[in-house]
This record gives sequence, structure tokens and C-alpha cells, in this order.
Amino acid sequence: MSYTSPGVQHPAVDTADGTGSGAGDRAWGPESALPRPEDRPSGAEVAVWLLRIPPSAAAAAARAGMLDARESERAARFRDGILRERYVASHVGLRVLLGAYLGIDPAEVELIRELCGMPDCDKPHGRPAVAGEPGLRFSLSHAEDAAMYAFADAPVGADIEARNARRGGTVLAGLIRQLHADERAAIEVLPEALHEEAFLSCWVRKEAYLKGIGTGLPGGLRTHHVGLADHLAPPGSATPPGWSLADVPAPPGYAAAVALRTDDTPAVRPVVSALRL
Repeated sequence: MSYTSPGVQHPAVDTADGTGSGAGDRAWGPESALPRPEDRPSGAEVAVWLLRIPPSAAAAAARAGMLDARESERAARFRDGILRERYVASHVGLRVLLGAYLGIDPAEVELIRELCGMPDCDKPHGRPAVAGEPGLRFSLSHAEDAAMYAFADAPVGADIEARNARRGGTVLAGLIRQLHADERAAIEVLPEALHEEAFLSCWVRKEAYLKGIGTGLPGGLRTHHVGLADHLAPPGSATPPGWSLADVPAPPGYAAAVALRTDDTPAVRPVVSALRL
């Protein structure tokens, strides 16, 4: 979701060309050359890439041979052509970026799953990772025509969601009830016209964090407090210890956020670029 309430300014976020969030393509970020191995993010930096899927769908389909057997099998299971197209494009984009950061052919990237982050589970269905590359962490999220990638040198989670005009009334109220009690209270004190924006801003932060810790949604929507977007959150709103969250400027109709395990390092700093396949 990209709209801003009157009189509210989103915090500044760097763009890859160093000119700040007011320059370049405001919707999808400045289109940049593919990264090099020396461009790997470090410390509090998270490299965020946005892909608008439809213009890249044909190119992605032509390069789908780079997907591994598991990815290809999953793509083939989609009966809906649009859903298959979105899956292929987002995963080709991931491999293209990982290959660029690693300096290898995208088809040679070996993807694995870390152990689940749930305390009572030791199965390998946690965070996705690159085999043998603990210094390059990533997270992929896609929603409708958008895919978002986050890269860092520490555990990271990313989420992008599409705004839904039908998400209102009792449907919205039911979704809000799934959140942490303090998040629900923070939404309730806002004008009703901002409830959907506030909910979606919280949801993307929640999913980003739960992906970052390796549990996904089973980790508990009510358990962890991540707060609302900075321009909607009450003063002093806390985030999980050892983690930093940041709202990412999203294309029209979307909301996005990233979560980074920072421990004692400064707050997370997203650097946004546009990817074109």
C-alpha cells in the first residue's frame, strides 16, 4: 500500500543511486544494474529489490530452465496460468539476484531450508538459504504483480502485500482481532478511515518478522508485537528484542516491510532498487 495520509510523511529510505526516495521511479524504485559480489549488504543495510512481474514474465519464462527440480515441480503444479507466471518470474528473479551477489551462474545456486524456528520442531522447513553461504541471507515475498527481495548478512525477513478494497467492515475487524493486544489498541485509537492502512502496515511487519525468525505464521500473530508503520504507531512503540523493522516504500496498491536481526547494530536501513529481467 503506497498511499500516505494527508500531512504524513514516510521516513526517508535510501535508493540505490544514492539520491534518496524522492528520485527515480517513485513507484518501483530506480532501475539498477545487477549487483556484484562486492555489493553484498552488511551491518544494518538491507538491499531491497522490487520486481514488477508482468513486464518481465516473458523473459522469466524463457529463463525458467535455471530453476531447480523442486522449483520446476512446484511451478508445474499451478493450474492457473497467471499464478504459475508469478511464481516463475519471482523465483527466476531470486536466482538472478543471488547469482549476481555470489558471482556464479543463477542455475548453480543451491537453495536449502534451515531448521524450523519453532522451539518444538527440528524439521528443515525454516528460512530458505543458500548452501554454504551463511554470510548472504535473503527473503522473498510476492503478491499479485509484485515480488520483493531482501538481502542482508544477518537473518532477514520481507513481506509485500496487496491492498484489497474488500478488506473492510467485519472482515477487517476479524483480521485486526488476530493481532497482538497492543497492536489492536493502537489501531482502535486511529480514525476509522486509517484502520485498513494501519492493519496492513502491521501485517507486513508481522510476516517479515516471523519469516525472519524462521517460523512463518505458525510463530504466532498474537504472540509477537511488531507495531504499526512508523507514521501510524504511537510514541514508544516497541519491536522484538534484537530485531529492527523498517517500512519499505511500496508501489501503488501495496504495503511492504523488512525485519533484520540487528542485535546491537543500528536500526535497519533499506536500500531499494528495481529489478527488470
